Amino acid sequence: MPSTHDSIEVQVHAVSIAAADALAFELRDPHGGLLPAVEAGAHIEVTLPGNLTRHYSLMNAPGERHRYLIAVRLRPDSRGGSRYMHERLRVGDRLAVSAPRNNFRLAETPHPSVLIAGGIGITPLYSMIARLEQLGRDWKLHYAARTAASAPLLVELEQIERQRPGRVSLHFDEEHAGRPLDIQAVVASANGVNGTHFYCCGPAPMLVAFEQACSGLPSEFVHLEYFGSRATLRDQLSGIPCPPASNTFEVALRRSGVTLDIPPQRSILDVLLDAGIDAPFSCGEGFCGTCRTAVIEGQPDHRDTVLSAAERAQGDIMMICCSRSLGPRLVLDL
Repeated sequence: MPSTHDSIEVQVHAVSIAAADALAFELRDPHGGLLPAVEAGAHIEVTLPGNLTRHYSLMNAPGERHRYLIAVRLRPDSRGGSRYMHERLRVGDRLAVSAPRNNFRLAETPHPSVLIAGGIGITPLYSMIARLEQLGRDWKLHYAARTAASAPLLVELEQIERQRPGRVSLHFDEEHAGRPLDIQAVVASANGVNGTHFYCCGPAPMLVAFEQACSGLPSEFVHLEYFGSRATLRDQLSGIPCPPASNTFEVALRRSGVTLDIPPQRSILDVLLDAGIDAPFSCGEGFCGTCRTAVIEGQPDHRDTVLSAAERAQGDIMMICCSRSLGPRLVLDL
């Protein structure tokens, strides 16, 4: 079961249609109290029946504390999360959620921002737009979806575009003979402005194209978020499946005074939990950042989607739910 140390009870205050296959949920404190503040790009973890935990980006304007706004797309292959939210969750129901967490921070610099969203991936970028507007910064959104009917927040974005034309560019595949948004062209056209920051959230193929388009840019100007494992994205980028873990290595826990062997096909987290070691975690796939752990000795084999290239190169932190060791031994601050 996920270990959640900041659980907050919320009540479903309103449910509305966000798109043909997506619902929007407004969550509030059951007693009218204030919630932890929202940052641009943040997400919350929602605990559902059956010990399911799902991560949803917040659409709120940064600084809001009276509610959390999320949108949930009904996945055809749902294992229970989105299907429960769509078919069972009703106004008045209560849920446990985490405080907002942010692995997709907005760089609040004076430089322009280029935002690229695909489908439900618009949700954290919508919050970023609100913050950029608060700061008076220049930004441009490229928003793609299969159809207009499947695009959440389309009405709101069209209203923003009417107020100040030229900032929202829409691309619906069905209107372009099924062709997806040309992300290479988007990045190339904006890259002439020094200091431009690029952000992307959407389906895996879009993120693959985004990383390829931004491969020549300094990592501090490239920001992306997706909810899935880095191994999956790496497979798609290279076309070659990431080799399965085949090495056994040793993990020494400095504060606990325990040393454990981590066999192939088992994560550090799994072995720690079996040994009775209390380690925080949530997603189990390396995209939420809950199990971030300091590395005292050894070289991690990073397989998460949270750490930047610079952080992975530094090697002093790792996500123990998915990452492994490149050498025979790791010493962790646990």
